[in-house]
Amino acid sequence: MAEVVDLVHYPVKGCGGTSVSDALLTEAGLAHDRTFMVTGEDGVYRTQRRHPRLALIRPTVSADGTGLRLDAEGTTVSIEVTSEAPRRAVDLFGDAFQGIDQGDEVAGWLSEVLGSPSRLVRVPPEHGRIADGWIPGPSGYADSSAVHLLSRGSLALLNRRMAERGAPPLPMSRFRPNIVVDGADWAAEPHAEDRARRVRIGGTELGYAKLAVRCAVTLVDQEAGARSGKEPLRTLAGYRRAASGGVVFGTKFSVLRPGKLSVGDQVVVDEWGEAER
Repeated sequence: MAEVVDLVHYPVKGCGGTSVSDALLTEAGLAHDRTFMVTGEDGVYRTQRRHPRLALIRPTVSADGTGLRLDAEGTTVSIEVTSEAPRRAVDLFGDAFQGIDQGDEVAGWLSEVLGSPSRLVRVPPEHGRIADGWIPGPSGYADSSAVHLLSRGSLALLNRRMAERGAPPLPMSRFRPNIVVDGADWAAEPHAEDRARRVRIGGTELGYAKLAVRCAVTLVDQEAGARSGKEPLRTLAGYRRAASGGVVFGTKFSVLRPGKLSVGDQVVVDEWGEAER
């Protein structure tokens, strides 16, 4: 059977991820996932596309979400998360939202690590963002839908094709999924997740939103915090090009039924469809 082999949340958008053995799945994705976002002083979101050093920052958020620690290159900052500070206007992909500024201490630390004036904001309780897709749903500061799922079978095929071009294999972390699946049935078939429309994991349920369009973030070595060559986009362009012109790899889902997820949970597809390409 297909099963969950890794669960990863990314408390600060664009920063490093943390693998966990179990997690609460909320309506907006894994608990604490993309709850925080780094912006410029103008409120525009920061991303690894322009600031690859974000990958060097490793966040740790307390279980109740009231404490946040950031580590990078031997330096650390810890803050008490506030929900009471004034809201700031933030820009995410050209859309206007609000964020709760987390203060000058963490802003100064981020500015030094990234080499550019930065602020840290938190999703406010009234956020109310609905990401579009085949099945729309709530989302925090994620690029689009709440949950990104990817199979090891899909990555294995990509690495085989890259090897044919003389390129070294890439780790799963290049693609920053939330849920990694593997198994002896459908999950072993590369890109079978493209066709999954309703998925049950433990007591939770996911609904298909869209394919994950890949961008220059996949070129960033997540350990070095720097761009590293033209892969995987060069190879993906040869066999995963979408009608829109971009390349797709992995699938985005909305949360239909929240609950608890654990590594080892079976992944059951209740409804299949045709892959959108």
